Amino acid sequence: MRAFTQHQGLVAPMDRSNVDTDMIIPKQFLKSIKRTGFGPNLFDELRYLDEGKPDQDCSSRPLNPDFVLNQDRYRNASVLLARANFGCGSSREHAPWALEDYGFRVIIAPSFADIFYNNCFKNGLLPIVLDEKIVEQLFQEAEASEGYELAVDLEAKTVTTPGGESFGFDVDDFRRHCLLNGLDDIGVTLEDAGAIRTYEEQRRKTAPWLFGAGN
Repeated sequence: MRAFTQHQGLVAPMDRSNVDTDMIIPKQFLKSIKRTGFGPNLFDELRYLDEGKPDQDCSSRPLNPDFVLNQDRYRNASVLLARANFGCGSSREHAPWALEDYGFRVIIAPSFADIFYNNCFKNGLLPIVLDEKIVEQLFQEAEASEGYELAVDLEAKTVTTPGGESFGFDVDDFRRHCLLNGLDDIGVTLEDAGAIRTYEEQRRKTAPWLFGAGN
């Protein structure tokens, strides 16, 4: 998993509440447990004018010109600005996979669905909760200024606008530690690899039959 310390990136404002995980990555594309390859189908129903099918080449599909990610000024955005209850619906981990595969590193919203919020941290995405009034301010600034970027500092727990205004955000210490160090659940376990090996060696001596010895 990619570590996250600081990031400055172009903002794409998605002015829609209650964006669920089926809207983020529709169910017909959940054919793989690999974490890559989902970016082309991110927000598929909103992004394209036709109905997407699994294994379809998206390069020739007609784009919806009204959708924010298809507008030239928001291409290559890496910070997604969203409304309340982002990531609601099913618990599919493919949703943060698709967002990360597209190129997003940060999602800012007034609130997130709990499971989606947790899954983001496990997949290298930083979900940031800011007050609704602040989010509204960021929407207005992003829509008014082409090339609008935000600077995000996970160590300092701040979001800074191009004008220098800074907003603090809260994040659990354990989640922050994992993201700063690029640790998913497996990585966290492997931090104790030495203790695990010591325990296994001791058990091999006291209960050798567990390891196939003497058979």
